[in-house]
Amino acid sequence: MLRPKIPTNPTPTGHIPPPVAIEPTTIVPSAQVPPPAPTAPAPTRPTVQLTPGTALALIGGGTAVVLVVGAVLVSMLLAVAITGASVAVCAVVLRSLLAADAKRR
Repeated sequence: MLRPKIPTNPTPTGHIPPPVAIEPTTIVPSAQVPPPAPTAPAPTRPTVQLTPGTALALIGGGTAVVLVVGAVLVSMLLAVAITGASVAVCAVVLRSLLAADAKRR
């Protein structure tokens, strides 16, 4: 009852060709071709030439970037300072209110 059933392999059907023997081939070296003469490599990138106009444009663009970044940083610092000052004022007001309430009792 608990014995496993082992399947039997059916006999192969159809024609099976016999194995073919592979004969080794000989390698014949060909005539050596001399390598081509080295040539000068072509420049991959054109050279950049700064004219007075492009130099002024670069200086103007750099100045504009520095001014914009500086304005953003100063405004963020000002926002932090204003927030800190307002929190300090709120703390002083709450402290005085709590102290005045404690004196009345």
